[in-house]
Amino acid sequence: MDMYRIQSSHLAQAGYDPFSELLRVEFTDGNVYDYRGVPEHIFRGLMASDSAGEYHYRRIRDVYPYTKVG
Repeated sequence: MDMYRIQSSHLAQAGYDPFSELLRVEFTDGNVYDYRGVPEHIFRGLMASDSAGEYHYRRIRDVYPYTKVG
């Protein structure tokens, strides 16, 4: 999965696999989480957002099931 840098004080980078609808987010503290069942438009919204941290908090964090992977 390709990862793309994010201009954010909390998020470092994110990647997305459209076939499995898996969103991977790496935070600036080094923690990595996989979010399952995420539609592609949510990933695109995260990458286009003026505030990726706020977008993640409001539209991803407590909406989609996740696991910590690193």
